[in-house]
Amino acid sequence: MAKFLIKTDYKTKGTRGLMKEGASARRAVVKQLLEGLGGKLESFYFAWGDTDAFIICDLPDASAALALSLVVNASGAVNISTTPLFTPEEIDTAARKAPSYRAPGEEAPAKGAAKGKK
Repeated sequence: MAKFLIKTDYKTKGTRGLMKEGASARRAVVKQLLEGLGGKLESFYFAWGDTDAFIICDLPDASAALALSLVVNASGAVNISTTPLFTPEEIDTAARKAPSYRAPGEEAPAKGAAKGKK
């Protein structure tokens, strides 16, 4: 399963609903939503500032995360942003793949030059 950080921004309608139903009830709804997508709620914290709640969850894949984002954002009560999270081991695996890349405006590496070395 893939791990995601979900940041929420409650709109007026969502804040009113949260106040009416309570924060524990909202967490239960989110847990049920995630489980309906084959996922699992790891943690749920409310905050104040630019982000009203932080959720860390496991979802089967990016498609499930996108479905979550679409249905919640379409409600108009809450806007969410979803960020995939990676373990150090996943970053290590990706770093070992190191494909050849030339940044815009840079010259192509000389033939026989070692990757990543200047």
